[in-house]
Order: sequence, then C-alpha cells, then structure tokens
Amino acid sequence: MRGTLMTQPSTLQTAVPDAPRATPERAGSRSQFALLRERRFGPFFWTQFAGAANDNVFKNAFVVFVTFEAASLLAVDAGTVVNLIGAVFILPFLLFSATAGQIADKYEKSRLIRFVKLFEIAIMLVGLAGFALSSVALLFTALALLGVHSTLFGPVKYAILPQHLSLEELTGGNGLVEMGTFVAILLGTIAGGVVVAMRPGGPVYAGVLGIAIAIAGWLVSRRIPHTPAVAPALAIDWNPFTETWRNLTGVARENIVVWRSMLGISWFWFYGAIWLAQLPAFTQQVLGGDEHVFTVLLATFSIGIGAGSLLCERLSGRKVEIGLVPFGSIGLTLFAVDLWLATRGMHADAQHGIGVFLSRGGNWRVLVDLILLGAFGGFYTVPLYALIQARSQPSHRSRIIAANNILNALFIVASAAIAIGLLRAGLSVPELFLAIGLMNAVVAAYIYALVPEFLMRFICWLLIHTVYRLEKRGLEKIPEEGPAVLVCNHVSFVDPLVILAASPRPIRFVMDHRIFKTPVISFVFRTGKAIPIAPAKEDEALLEAAYDAVAQALAQGELVAIFPEGRITDTGELYPFRGGVQRIVERTPVPVIPLALKGLWGSFFSRRDGPAMTKPFRRGILSRIGLEAGEPFAPQVATPEALQSEVLRMRGDWK
Repeated sequence: MRGTLMTQPSTLQTAVPDAPRATPERAGSRSQFALLRERRFGPFFWTQFAGAANDNVFKNAFVVFVTFEAASLLAVDAGTVVNLIGAVFILPFLLFSATAGQIADKYEKSRLIRFVKLFEIAIMLVGLAGFALSSVALLFTALALLGVHSTLFGPVKYAILPQHLSLEELTGGNGLVEMGTFVAILLGTIAGGVVVAMRPGGPVYAGVLGIAIAIAGWLVSRRIPHTPAVAPALAIDWNPFTETWRNLTGVARENIVVWRSMLGISWFWFYGAIWLAQLPAFTQQVLGGDEHVFTVLLATFSIGIGAGSLLCERLSGRKVEIGLVPFGSIGLTLFAVDLWLATRGMHADAQHGIGVFLSRGGNWRVLVDLILLGAFGGFYTVPLYALIQARSQPSHRSRIIAANNILNALFIVASAAIAIGLLRAGLSVPELFLAIGLMNAVVAAYIYALVPEFLMRFICWLLIHTVYRLEKRGLEKIPEEGPAVLVCNHVSFVDPLVILAASPRPIRFVMDHRIFKTPVISFVFRTGKAIPIAPAKEDEALLEAAYDAVAQALAQGELVAIFPEGRITDTGELYPFRGGVQRIVERTPVPVIPLALKGLWGSFFSRRDGPAMTKPFRRGILSRIGLEAGEPFAPQVATPEALQSEVLRMRGDWK
C-alpha cells in the first residue's frame, strides 16, 4: 500500500537481465543517498514521494473541509463522513490489487507509472471541482478514484526496485522509499489541513495544490528509465475476486518465507494503524494537547520511522538482513510498554499548546517512546520488503506485492474493528497501546517459531554487533546467484555464524557432526540446513550422505561452505587442507571461493589455552575481527595446497 497513514533464495533472479545495475564494488562503497542522484532511482523516488504527499493532502483537506466547512451540507454527522473517508480510500486496495499486480507484471513499468500519474492529474481536477462547488459527492468520487490510483501504483512501487538496484542496494533503496513515504505523509497531512483552512478560498487552494503536486509527479516520472515487462505474455484475469483468491492461496504461498513475511508486514500495518488512529484521542484525552501537539507527536513518530528505515542499510551491512526483523519487533513491544508506564496517572485537565506540553518533563519520555517506536518499526518493515523483493520470482513479483497490499488492507480494517471493541470494553487509549504491544510479542514469537530463519539471522546479527566488530573485504566476489563452494580456515565455534552474518546469501555449511550438535548454536546450524559429516572410519554412511547432500545443494544453485582443515585449530595456525573440496568439485564443477577469518584466535569461542567456551573473554566487547574473500578458483585448479596457500596469504599475521 502507498501513501496512507497507515523457490529458494539462492536460485532466484533478483533483477531483469537487461535492467541497469550497479556493480557490487560501486554499490558497497557509497552511501544510499547517492542513489537519489542516479536516474535509475532518483526520478522514481520523487514520483512516489509526490504521490504519497498528494494522497494525504487531499484526504486531510477533505477531512478538515467536512468537519469545519461543510457540516451544514451533510445529511449525516461529520464524524460518520470522516470515518467513511478512510473506508472509501482503502476499498480499492481490496477490490483491485490483484488486477493491478497482473498489470504491473505484464506491462513495461515506466510507461505504466506515467499513465498512473496522468490519471492522478484527472482525479485532482475532479477534486478541485468538488472543493469549488462544495460537493461532497464529487469529493468522494475523487477519493475513490485516488484509491484506485494508489492501488495501481502499489505493486509497481516495490516491484520496480529489484529491476534497477543490485542486491546490495536493495535494503538502502527500500529504506529511502520508506523514509520518503512517511515524510511525504507527514508533509501532505500538514499541508492539506493548513491550506484548506485558509480564509477565504482555502478549499479551492487545496484543490489547486493537489493538481500542482500531481503535475510535478508526472513531470518527474518521465525521467524513470525503461523497465522491461517481466511477464508480457500474461493473460490478465479481470475478475478481481478470483484473482485475489488465486494470489492469496496460490502465488503468494509458493514460497513460505515470502508468505510469512507478507503476514509480518501486514501485522505492522495493523499495529501502526491502531497507533495512528488513536493518536488524536491520546493527545487530547491523556496528554491534554491541542492540534499543534498532535502534529508534533505525528512528526515525531514519522521521523522515527524515517530514521529507522535509513539506518537499516548501515545495520544490515548493505544486504537483505532479516536478522533486523526480530530486533525491530522487540522494540515495538518494549516501547509500547514503556509508553503505557510513562502515561500512568496522566489525565487531561485542559487543552494546552506546544509550550506547556514541552514544559512537562514526563512528556519528553512520551516523545522518546514515539520516536523509538517509529525507528524500530523501520527496522522491522524495511528488511521484510527487501526479502519479498529478493526472494520472489521476477515474473510474479508484482502480483505477490499486490497480494501483500490486499493483506495490508484487510489487517487495517481488522485493526479498526479490534480497537473499537477493546475501547468499548473499557480500555483507555494507553491501555490499548499496551494490549497491542503485548499482542505484538505473541505474534512475533509465533512467526519466528514458524520461520526460525528470522531468529537464526538475528543471532548472527547480534554476534557481529554486540560481541565483535566485523571488517569485511572482497565479499562482492561471492556471486549474487548460482552455485559455489566456499572454503575457510576454522578458528572457533562461531565461525559459521560470522560468515553467515557477512554473506549476502544463505549458505549451507558442511560441518563435523559433533559440532553440529553443540548446544544453543546447533539451532543456527539446523535452521541453516547445515550438512553434518563424519570421517569414514566413524560413520561411512553419514560421510556419503553428506557428499550427496552437497551435490544436491550445488545442483539447486546454492552456496556450500566447508572448513577443509576438518577441525578447529588449537594452535592458531592452519592445519593441512584435506581433499574433500576436490571430491566435491569433481562431482559438481563449480567455482571455489577462499575465505579468511581473522581475529578470532584467543576469543571465548576458540581453543586457545584449553577447551573453547570455558575461559573468560580475553578480548573486550566489540573487539575487531575480519573476513576476507579471495578471487574464485576454477574447479580444476582448486587443489588443497593452492587453496590453503591463498587463505594463509589473506589471513597474514592477524590470527
């Protein structure tokens, strides 16, 4: 959804072959803001920014107009009409998202965007007529058409990014889009309310502003580069009900991780919709603030989401890092609970302005909670959007995103019903926030139990952000797609976790069956589908099964990693590399990429001076470690001696 207040990964293509792409070296060395200067991203960003702003200029102008200007024209009370405004805008997402997803897959996207922006100009002309004639019927017509416009644009918004961005840029690009969307929502909401309240002629000015923004969006959309259709032969099913059902039960569930990621995003819209819907009442009834205080709270929440969205690129190490999702969900619960604690005993005695609000010390805690709720919401949603883009089949990506928009709309509707029920049951607004925060913890635990990959990635992410500072070098040599064997020196029990945390792709590790059973970290190995192996003298059947599993994984286009020393070092030096890698590539000829781990010798998880994990930390928290990748070896020259020599060279004296 856009502009409202509210197969296996290693085998998937992440971009249409003839789409413009950044090289990994360029992508990894620049700030995400550099994308704004490039034609493959900048024009699209400003197009979606203008659209999100215009949605909220019109909606809020309509709300203010109905509430203060046109109450005498209505046959029903203004409050009912205000609630209808939200329902009318969201209805097209339920009815037409499935069709919009098909259209976005079938047709070239830049041309489709320009058509949608021309449609927006026509809609704003209808809206101007509604404001000028004080016609609520015309305004509702424009609002419904604006919902259709946003429904058409929604699948394009997220499906176009993987066609123009490399995998390393995907999280940063999504972060910019999410930041831009919420800034546009904030600015549009403020501008719509301010302009329509101007005397005289405010409603007409609001209509003119909508037309101006729509024209600006169309002009900048003309710079969006050609984006090839991914399914030009698709026969569109124009029946929205059958296609919606097919999307939700068929296309979206072909990849269970993608399907559950969609549910996770929809849950966030449920969560966020309740917060934003109750924020005016919270401001008035609990904090005793006026409309200016409400604007400050809305700005604080929006700035938090924008900041969290932008930080995702840095925290993820420029890759699709789903380990941030559990981190985000923890914050969404923690700061909801803290907001309830901060407002216990508060009750409005009168309506005050910003000065009085800020003079009360307890209100600063409320602002901190709101900005952190927004930030952790960004940590939660941006990786999920990037994951859906990266792991969806390109030919179906828009339809999957359309299915996600349908779910989002359903969850938003459900959030309104549940909020009404809980408030009527006697909960105060802060108690409602507490209930939703605790509900978030239950939902998160359920999702992570169903998809343990999220927790596995979270453990890996925590390791290199709390225990170590990881320096990466040459990891762009790991291919974005297709099979390869990774070989690395073996220094500690957490070597696989460090490599997983740094890798842009999932990896299947081949590891000693005893390490595979190590308590706690065995969860990571099992979730990552590690392949246990044993020497022939211990378990020949397990050895053969391991080689069969490796061959099958490579045939499916996956990355497989092996520690060819066959053991964790207890001297700090490399043991001789064994011949397992040669056996693997003789059976399945694929590139072999050497890796060198540095700085882990002497850590808590290494065997220096005795068994691992029995000595206190010898190195401080956030000690520096490194991971370097070398040039790929062709399978015919990937001998144990050559690989060991290259790993030793990269490691150098830094053990």
